[in-house]
Formats: sequence, structure tokens, C-alpha cells
Amino acid sequence: MAPLPVPLRDPAARRRATAALVALLLLWPLLVLAEFKPWQLFAGGNLQVMASFLAGFLPPATAPDFLALLWKATLETLAIATAGIALAFVVAVPLAAMATRALAVSRIGPGPGRATGAAIRTATRALLTVLRAIPEVVWALVFVRALGLGPGAGVLALAVTYGGMLGKVYTEILESGDTRSARALLEAGSPRLGALFYALVPSTAQELASYTVYRWECAVRASVVMGFVGAGGLGQLMDQSMKMLNGGEASTILLTFLALVIVADALSAVIRRVLA
Repeated sequence: MAPLPVPLRDPAARRRATAALVALLLLWPLLVLAEFKPWQLFAGGNLQVMASFLAGFLPPATAPDFLALLWKATLETLAIATAGIALAFVVAVPLAAMATRALAVSRIGPGPGRATGAAIRTATRALLTVLRAIPEVVWALVFVRALGLGPGAGVLALAVTYGGMLGKVYTEILESGDTRSARALLEAGSPRLGALFYALVPSTAQELASYTVYRWECAVRASVVMGFVGAGGLGQLMDQSMKMLNGGEASTILLTFLALVIVADALSAVIRRVLA
């Protein structure tokens, strides 16, 4: 039997080309609206201006008094991110347990509490939406007005916004796995927390831990940004260095921030291997 001829062209080429054309037609107005003009980087003396600006960041500052301030700000940033994520975790876990349909006792069978349970889950999901919809820097501005300048405002801002983010993703992770064991426990009379920690969490622990560490890494970055509005940490030190046009200090701060992100990534990999 003769072998079948190999097609000379991709049978899905027309479909892919059409999809690419449609995507370009949809994306182009957005790029125009966003004033996306990368060619202006190479116009006139823009390259020279950027090069001279970046040259001001070299060499990085290594003065002992500045390094002492940098060490204190780094510890402050880590404290803000860690305390904020810890409080966000406290907020997210009960909200995720309330919003997860797999843990709803009222869904086991017909009963008078079915509508009430659905309303509570809808209200909880709405609360999670509100918490994560407002950026943490806005919450930081609010808490700075209430508490004054300092890291406390950053901790509370992270707790509110990241509590909504963690709760939302925790709910999706718990519902995306195998929920039959949780349903069996609930049908046997187990409390919701028992079904959560003995059925859902063991099968999704790796994803939950990985996402939590990722959010801690994001909290480190967010705490740096919130420092520009007076929430302390590396951001506040960076703001002071930039206002004084001290590029060397800013360069050292950026290198420190890069090291923190690398450490967070390594920590996430270790946790995933432990829970695998």
C-alpha cells in the first residue's frame, strides 16, 4: 500500500491567518488609543537622552551609611509584605470557605436553606470583588491619612486588597479540583472546615502554596510602590533618592529589589518540591 501523500501546506493555515487578522484589527484601535508609538524611541536625540539618564545610575552607591539605611528599609519592606500577606490570608480563608460551592451543605439536597446559601455565596463573592477592585496604593493613601506615615498603612493596604485576591483564587483552586471527597464528608455529617482541610486542601496544597508565595512576591513589589505615598520601606528610600537625583543610590535599591524577587522565586520552587 502506497503511503499517503504529505500535505504541502498547513490545513489550518487559513483559520490561523484569519484569527491573527481579526486579533490585529481588534488590537490596533487599542494601540492607537494608548498612543503606542515605539518608533519615537529612535527619533531625534531620544536614545542619547535615555543613555545619559541610565548612565546616572552607575556606579551603584556603596557608602556604609547608605547601606545601613538600605538594610533597614529592606527589612521594613519584607516585614510589610509578610505581615500584609499574613493578614490577607486570615481574611481570605474564611471568605473562600464561604464562597466555595463544593463546601455548601445546602447544595447536598433539597431544603429550605438552599436559596439562603446561594445568596450568602453571591454576597461573599461580591465582597471579594470589592476588596480586590481597589488598588493597594489607594488603600495605602487612605490608611496613611488615618495612621500617619509609616509601614502600618502599607500592611493594612496589602491585607485588604490581597485578602480579596487570595480569597478569589483560593475559591477557584478549591472548586477546580476533585470535590467528590468533600461532598462525601459533608453527606456523612462532617463540618465545612473538616471537608475543607481533609478533602480539598490536601489535593490542592501545591497550587495554594505556590500562589500564596507568588502573592507574597507581588506584595514585596507592591510595598515598594506604596513607599512612594509614605508607607515606608524601599519605596520611600527610593523616592528620597530620586528626588535628590542620586542615581547610584537608586541603582543599589533596584539591585536589592531584584535580589528579593530572586529569593521569592527560589522559595516558591522549594515549597513546590516539598509539597509535590
